[in-house]
Amino acid sequence: MSEGSRGSSLTFGQVVIGPPGSGKTTYCHGMQEFMGSIGRKVAVVNLDPANEAMPYQCALDIAQLITLPDVMESLRLGPNGGLIYCMEYLEANSDWLQERLAAFRGHYFLFDCPGQVELYTHHRALKNVFAQLAKWHFRLAAVHLVDSHYCTDPGKFISVLCTSLSTMLHVELPHVNVLSKMDLIEQYGKLAFNLDYYTEVLDLSYLVDHLASDPFFRSYRRLNEKLVEVIEDYSLVSFVPLNVQDKASMRQVLQVVDKANGCCFGEQEHRSLEALMSAAVGADFHFTSTLAVQEKYLQSQDKAVEEEVMEL
Repeated sequence: MSEGSRGSSLTFGQVVIGPPGSGKTTYCHGMQEFMGSIGRKVAVVNLDPANEAMPYQCALDIAQLITLPDVMESLRLGPNGGLIYCMEYLEANSDWLQERLAAFRGHYFLFDCPGQVELYTHHRALKNVFAQLAKWHFRLAAVHLVDSHYCTDPGKFISVLCTSLSTMLHVELPHVNVLSKMDLIEQYGKLAFNLDYYTEVLDLSYLVDHLASDPFFRSYRRLNEKLVEVIEDYSLVSFVPLNVQDKASMRQVLQVVDKANGCCFGEQEHRSLEALMSAAVGADFHFTSTLAVQEKYLQSQDKAVEEEVMEL
């Protein structure tokens, strides 16, 4: 595919990133099925050389270029060093990626990425691959998945906020932070605040006060206050709740991502009035989606209380 032919049209997609176990592969599978049901042609690209069991239909697999077990064996590297080497090898062989992506012209792309956090916070190989895709007229949004169970632990949630902020600043793509596995959140315990407190990242001083009640964190209050100040000074981090099993939730996330990468204004959507309005009322829509999840969460909590009362 020549530069001239690529310049005639844009290709939209998502790079799905996040720590191990956050649900990236499950998200790609669910999003592939959902987008297929609404008429979009979707190609899923596996960029994780450690990903062996893929539930989705894989259009392109990095294993055709390099595999993590081969790297670990031949270079005597551990899993982390091997993953970094694989990403550097992919960056050095970007022509391989370009040639194979060309076979799926007209598709919407989902890039299933590795779960090593260093790749998104300070290592440059994967970031350079994303930049190269942009030069090939890919319009991508980074979908950063975070397991929702971190909301039940104030200390871990502050850590997640710092990681999310660092990722946003390093990757340099339109960014959507997603709280995944919302259907399981009630299994991890009761939230200290309403769900919108976590999705909108409201006044974090309350979270620091909550941490101060823990003897372990009490001596680190000053450090937590400074970390919170950094997060609030940038004022960039917020989350969209997601339950992959819920089509309405998937649609809500897709609308936010479409706004981020510009797909809702592209030729694929024919500049439809519905797509334009979805983008125009993004803030209100985001609040509505969070409210719906919050209601489900509260209902599950009320049901649990009723069951406890009945047992008594």
